[in-house]
Amino acid sequence: MQDITEKAKKLKLLILDVDGVLTDGRLFFDDNGKEYKTFHARDGHGIKLLRQTGVEVAVISGRKSNSVALRMKSLGVEYVYQGHENKIAAFNEIIQSLSISPEQAAHVGDDLLDLPVMTRVGLSIAVNDANDSVKEYADWCTKTAGGLGAVREVCDFIMQAQGTFDGVLKSYMQ
Repeated sequence: MQDITEKAKKLKLLILDVDGVLTDGRLFFDDNGKEYKTFHARDGHGIKLLRQTGVEVAVISGRKSNSVALRMKSLGVEYVYQGHENKIAAFNEIIQSLSISPEQAAHVGDDLLDLPVMTRVGLSIAVNDANDSVKEYADWCTKTAGGLGAVREVCDFIMQAQGTFDGVLKSYMQ
């Protein structure tokens, strides 16, 4: 745990996959082909809190969905890349835009499409119900499943490692 805490202290960027990380991975379609996704409120609040501490958040997804764009806009997430099955180009663009090194980024994933980025970042994280092969490459696995608060767990961990969590907590205790 010490090693991942040291890695988390250096982070300036958290990159999230969508399906299986921000959602539980299930895809819902109505009879007209309209897609629906479910996001967890705690994950969204964790993203907002983490961004307030100065850590940027980005999304890179292999699929494209208007609901993802709307949800990320409501959370103030500026870096949203959808329809990127090859996630490396988006990853490189984000770190270049932020002028950070790959070691200053973390990635949360759940499936094989996430491995190219997970193997390049400073801290790789798999959600609890991730594919077993992905877990093998992760520095850390969450206790919580994707779409059910795993992102909040990651956000809280990063804030705790960086010493900003207590300040966030105190702001709610007034």
